Amino acid sequence: MDKTVDFGASAAFGMHHFYVEIPVAPREAVSIYEDFGFDGDEARRETVECRLILARELWTRVRDDARRDFNARLKIKKQSTGSWSTGTVKLDRFLGRELCVLGWAAEYASPAECPMICQKWLALRPEERWWLYSKTASEAGLDHQMQRGWRKALYCALSDGTSIKLEPKKKPKTKKKQSSQEEAPSLFDFVEKGDL
Repeated sequence: MDKTVDFGASAAFGMHHFYVEIPVAPREAVSIYEDFGFDGDEARRETVECRLILARELWTRVRDDARRDFNARLKIKKQSTGSWSTGTVKLDRFLGRELCVLGWAAEYASPAECPMICQKWLALRPEERWWLYSKTASEAGLDHQMQRGWRKALYCALSDGTSIKLEPKKKPKTKKKQSSQEEAPSLFDFVEKGDL
């Protein structure tokens, strides 16, 4: 078994993982990055992408549920558990994907909506979270792509739905019936009396 650090991230150099940057200042936003690493090939250039910048107030509302869920699963695998401390906290690449789904769902939430979002996120199986991550990251996975497709849909799906601001459909215009004395002919008007 490989040695791990923080939330199940491999301690080996150049491995694919996620990390969370938690500033010392208590009001600064928290950033989540995906580090694709070298995967054993040091000739390749390391690629890091910022997946999310989350307001500190929202981060403090969702972090404990994520920590408890991740640590319970790490204990089952007999790995050391992690905690959210200031600085850089590494996560296993699959746990990082799950944390992004939670963060993307919470980025437009009010602090009061965060418990509902966490509850619904906890109800998802890890495989479901991974699928949501892959769908979202393929079209709106970078920190500045907040208003697009699946990224927006995660908030709608995991919140309680009361604060979603969608414009109502406009009713189609209908023509008023003309109140003329002339009525439209019926089928029987065209039938000759001799045919009956």
